[in-house]
Amino acid sequence: MDTRQPLPALACFLLFSCFLYKAAPTSALSDSEADYIARRQLLTLPENGDLPEGYENTVKTTETFENERLRRAFIALQAWKKTIYSDPLNITRNWFGPNVCSYRGVFCAPALGIPKWTVVAGIDLNHANIVGYIPVEFGLLTDLALLHLNSNRFCGIIPKSLSKLTRMYEFDISNNRFSGPFPRVVTTWKSIRYIDLRFNNFEGCLPPEIFEKDLDALFLNDNQFTCTIPETIGKSTVSAMTFANNKFKGCLPRSIGEMWRLNELIFTNNDLGCCFPSEIGLLGNVTVVDISFNSFTGSLPQSLSSLKKVDILDVSHNKLTGTVLENVCKLPTLSNFTFSHNYFSEESKACVSPGRDDVVLDDTGNCLAGRIKQKLAKECQPVVSKPVDCNKDQYVVLSSSSKPNSRMPKPKSLVQVHPTPKP
Repeated sequence: MDTRQPLPALACFLLFSCFLYKAAPTSALSDSEADYIARRQLLTLPENGDLPEGYENTVKTTETFENERLRRAFIALQAWKKTIYSDPLNITRNWFGPNVCSYRGVFCAPALGIPKWTVVAGIDLNHANIVGYIPVEFGLLTDLALLHLNSNRFCGIIPKSLSKLTRMYEFDISNNRFSGPFPRVVTTWKSIRYIDLRFNNFEGCLPPEIFEKDLDALFLNDNQFTCTIPETIGKSTVSAMTFANNKFKGCLPRSIGEMWRLNELIFTNNDLGCCFPSEIGLLGNVTVVDISFNSFTGSLPQSLSSLKKVDILDVSHNKLTGTVLENVCKLPTLSNFTFSHNYFSEESKACVSPGRDDVVLDDTGNCLAGRIKQKLAKECQPVVSKPVDCNKDQYVVLSSSSKPNSRMPKPKSLVQVHPTPKP
């Protein structure tokens, strides 16, 4: 059955009504409490973290259901309710009985391929502040297309059994206490378009195949991800992507210049270094570029002057040297260019007085003669006297005539999504 069929109208409504707002949980959960809940989950998981085939047939129920898929949903939701330690808003208070479509936060729709059947197509528990974990039985919700758990206090890992949710379209588990490695089950979903993992405790490396998914948005910020960023990032079709506030290291792959649909590129507050890749200039649709609070070296590439749609450009708090170019400071749609706290020794007049009242430029904390609030000479000299030559970089520069992959769809607008304040 083709899992790429259009979502039911109800599912589409949920997608766009719940996508806009992100908020932090209303009360904190201590590390010891989160660890306790995570351990409880691990004790319940089968050895491989998956459900055995035909598991639902081993569960006895006395209720009558309209179809077998609703019975499976009932088993999954009842198992989930038992894993909830706190539900301060009583969201799950009416989660009893066979009419799962009446459960608060649960939404049903006609089944794809069998429209006369009603199935559970979406779950929205955003901002409920629920404490608990996701049980392995969740894999029985095979018709689920949308899962919104933003701003709760769920802990533990994402079970392998969720790989059975083959119709998943939008997966938002942001603002929780999920932990463990990147949930690789998301790479098995053929229909997935939106993934939001931000503000959790995921750690380790990113699987290269995540950037080969046909995604519209990928949010990874405010976790504990490490390792280098895979070269496959250039294959990504996303319009919005955030990597901020993690522990990524190494260089920014030059393949990033192939992400022609990208609107926002946010890498602030990581351990990235090397030279700033000139291929950034190929991102003709980008409006926000933020690489602040890293360790990038060398000079700013002249290709930045090709970012004709950029609104916010932040390269502050790095180890950049050389000259801040006039063509960058005079970009037509630029409203804020922050290049403070680097080691720039020259800047064009346009970067001091842009000639437009609607542009904010910040050059403080550099090595610019005659400008206020600059570094001391003894701090500047060791870096400025030995600048990094980015022309000797080992990577091969992409041609500016490179064309987007013809298999990709043309860009379409997407609601601007900025990182939310850290809880």
